[in-house]
This record gives sequence, C-alpha cells and structure tokens, in this order.
Amino acid sequence: MSAVSTLVPARFLTIMAHLVIVITIFWSRENNVKACLPLEYTQEQYDNEDKKLVVALAVTLSLFAIELAGFLSGVSMFNYSQGLLSLSVHCSASVSLSFFVFEKWECWTYWVIFAICSVLPAFMEFILFIAVFGLKKKPL
Repeated sequence: MSAVSTLVPARFLTIMAHLVIVITIFWSRENNVKACLPLEYTQEQYDNEDKKLVVALAVTLSLFAIELAGFLSGVSMFNYSQGLLSLSVHCSASVSLSFFVFEKWECWTYWVIFAICSVLPAFMEFILFIAVFGLKKKPL
C-alpha cells in the first residue's frame, strides 16, 4: 500500500478525532470557563468568557466545514502535502484539546491551538480549492 493511500484514512480519522473533541468541549465548557476566571467572579464575567469560548468553538466548526468540503470533494484527498499538514495539526489538536478538557487549561490556550491547528489547515485547504477551481481557463 502506498504512503498516499494510507494517508487518506489516517487524515480522515484525525480530523474526526479533532471534531469529536471540539464537540466535547461544547458540552463540558463550564470547567474551562471557570478556569479562565478569578476565584471570585460575577455572573457577567462568566457569561463573557463563556461567550468568547462559544464563538471560538463555532468558528472552529465552520473551519471544519471548509476543510471537510475540500477533502470530501476530492480536491485535496490525494494531495500529499495537504494530507501531511492536516494529519499532523489535527493529531496535535486532538492531544492538546484533550489536555485542555481534562487539565482545565485557561481559555487563551484554546486560541493558540485554534490558530495553529484549525486556521492553518483550513486556510491551506481554501487556497488549494481556489487553485483547483478558480484558475481554470474558460474556452474561447
């Protein structure tokens, strides 16, 4: 079996693992929101931090939609470079976000993980999508 053909299922599984952990964070975000706050906090502070985390998670889900659209449409399914990038960042995100949930990391750490492990592969997927579909020449 070639490296590219083993990369496709591995990439899909790591994307799904990242997606599952993001959904899990939606369900259990209370402890992470409390980790972002001082020991004594008001309901307004809690609501503000909760809203920030929900926005970050919602944007993450929209970036998943972009990446899965490119992957499942076949645009980047067999692209070796995009596959390796996606595999490595989603695997890193799955491990990091697991620690985020279980160790109750502060909310700012989610933004770092988000920038590296969600924005980067979605941006590259978008660039690949534009390169494949946007640069086709129209016949005269």
